[in-house]
Amino acid sequence: MLNVYEIFPTILGESSRSGYPVVLVRLTGCNLRCRYCDTAYAYSGGQELPLPEIIRRIQGPGLSLVLITGGEPLLQAETPALIKNLLDSGMTVLIETNGSLPVGTVDPRAVIILDQKCPGSGMSGRMDPANLDLVRAQDEIKFVLYDREDYVFARDLSLRKNLPRKSQVIFSPVHSFLSPQVLAEWILKDRLPVRLGLQLHHYIGVK
Repeated sequence: MLNVYEIFPTILGESSRSGYPVVLVRLTGCNLRCRYCDTAYAYSGGQELPLPEIIRRIQGPGLSLVLITGGEPLLQAETPALIKNLLDSGMTVLIETNGSLPVGTVDPRAVIILDQKCPGSGMSGRMDPANLDLVRAQDEIKFVLYDREDYVFARDLSLRKNLPRKSQVIFSPVHSFLSPQVLAEWILKDRLPVRLGLQLHHYIGVK
């Protein structure tokens, strides 16, 4: 059983696959409280569902790409089993995690989108540093940036840990707080080998 907040087809708003049709699976519950969180409604609530029913609902729209997110999906013990079942069925699985819990339990066929928290979130001290050593070329490390301090933190960590050589690194501005144009200028000035990521769903008006 998993506590599921919602399952629906949409356009993927973030990650290197932004813009593609996807089935979004939002699991209930999160162990962090980021100051800019836009999914606080999923901290609680939801519905307990068995794996076969969840898989049936995911496969219903007929899409091959699925994003499992939250909240924090790795809080629930059955999440790795859901990922495995979806992969076994031929789907491409993205798992978006907040970086505070070990990602070693995730099936290696899945794509991990690791959200590395910055100081502006108020949660940067809650990260599991071992996760940065576990990401692979197929995975993504996402820094959500609130201000200049967050940018410097993300830039310095990325260079110190040589993250762009390990994985795709995405710098994403917090919508309505940090200007995408300003962030683009910072990235260009420093010649950083990172990707600018925008929260596309805010611009096209889909959930």
